[in-house]
Amino acid sequence: MKLFPYAHATHPQWPMAAALVLAQLRAQIALHGYASQPTLALLYITDHYAAHAETILEHLGAELPLVTDWSGTVGAGILSNNVEYWDEPAMVVMLLELPSDQYRVFSGVAPLGLGFEAHTALVHADGQTADVDELIAEMAERTDGQYVFGGLSGGRSRSVQFAIGGDGNIRGHGGASGVFQGGLSGVAFGPGVAIVSRVTQGCAPVSRTRVVTAASHNVVLELDGEPALDVLLDDLAVSLDRPQEAIDTVRRTLAGLVSAQDVKQRALAALPAVRVTGNFGEDVTVRHIVGLDPGRRGIAVADVVEVGAELAFCQRNAQAARADLMRICAEIREELEPQELALEVAHALQDAELEAAPHVARRIAGAVYVSCSGRGGAHFGGDSAELHIVRRALGDVPLVGFFANGEIAHQHLYGYTGVLTVFVAIQQ
Repeated sequence: MKLFPYAHATHPQWPMAAALVLAQLRAQIALHGYASQPTLALLYITDHYAAHAETILEHLGAELPLVTDWSGTVGAGILSNNVEYWDEPAMVVMLLELPSDQYRVFSGVAPLGLGFEAHTALVHADGQTADVDELIAEMAERTDGQYVFGGLSGGRSRSVQFAIGGDGNIRGHGGASGVFQGGLSGVAFGPGVAIVSRVTQGCAPVSRTRVVTAASHNVVLELDGEPALDVLLDDLAVSLDRPQEAIDTVRRTLAGLVSAQDVKQRALAALPAVRVTGNFGEDVTVRHIVGLDPGRRGIAVADVVEVGAELAFCQRNAQAARADLMRICAEIREELEPQELALEVAHALQDAELEAAPHVARRIAGAVYVSCSGRGGAHFGGDSAELHIVRRALGDVPLVGFFANGEIAHQHLYGYTGVLTVFVAIQQ
């Protein structure tokens, strides 16, 4: 598997941005080591271009005739290697050269057929779709690896998704243009497409983990047998006697939840919800605290909570977010780099001047990064700072993605997270 050509550009007029992207892609396709026969493209645009989504897809498809399959979506921000585009008209494209029998593009009008053995899947979803979290879990169940990755469309106006396959229209597809709204779409990958994926949480725990011992729908009534509201106020060291101080502190606080089912599975594996390094495990989903119930001494969160679930209060923390992002990048590098490297290769990987170059030892053909729309920019200390961290860790690898209104990994819909997935070049 060769490096995936990728390109990004910003311009007030989308045809100019498209021209810049196409020029970059064609230049890379001509380079040694880059894929020259790509058939699958990932396309992400900011919502400034959403009104032109159909025309953009048609134009790019005509200019790249070898590419028969397209997938992607819109975000308030999009990203590529070392750069973020926020609140400006921009697009990013990555071209993948994969065996044609190892991937399938799917959408609501072209669902994944029973004849394809899906191992993992890249999923784009519309957050306005009813029971979207259940649909994500169902999609994960259809994969052998029980793993999907991706995010919710982040458009502030029109939340479009791109999904068109080269195997032709199916019954009911009609005149669909490949641009959709609502539901799920994406790309399913077969067992011959190797990936390594990690989730980074953007919040730091401010309390110990407790068991939910009483709950009603989305209201947590008791934690470890104590009134949940009293536990929250004690953990945050605030009192309702000083309501403004309490409200301000609670607004900065979120709930890190582990479902009752995941608690049982994690207990079998002896894995803690909060690791010794202070970061959440990947089975923790962070949800807003949306209200207090003084009458029942409960707290309302933005999710259904079951008795037996675990909960830890947390707050967004830039330092913790940076440290955890570096952690997952280090884990990916450790998994990909050979156990034993030749001395000259080891020196090359450590050389500061060569650190940014894609190196065969890392075997990364390309990467997709989906980050929360609440994480980018200043949260990491400056423009594109989040992507600078990824580049320093992984090198100058092809990378595209977007800022989502919810991040998808495993079988869960997350918040305030980043999901980094790399495509691994299989060594011959």
